[in-house]
Amino acid sequence: MKKLLTSKWSYVLCLLLIVVVFYSCINKEVVTPCLHGHTYGFFGGLWHGFIAPFDLFGMIFFDDITVFAQNNNGAFYAFGFLLGSGGWGFFGGKGAKWRRK
Repeated sequence: MKKLLTSKWSYVLCLLLIVVVFYSCINKEVVTPCLHGHTYGFFGGLWHGFIAPFDLFGMIFFDDITVFAQNNNGAFYAFGFLLGSGGWGFFGGKGAKWRRK
């Protein structure tokens, strides 16, 4: 224990703790104007999952583009987004098997 406190890892941990403390002081993003109007459900999440790579590219250059809709209905939107974005590898297995043959 004494060696850990005097090693370079103690400096790294202290720096990490300082970063976390200051990061928690950052102003929160106000999303209340986004929460009025149309609520996105499963099919909205599915569509947003399909176009997520393009949204990510656009988000780099424009401030008014986001990848994930703030005004969504929760779990169904998230499930649709997951499936639309490729299912995180659930659908990629068949393509990999097809290439091996």
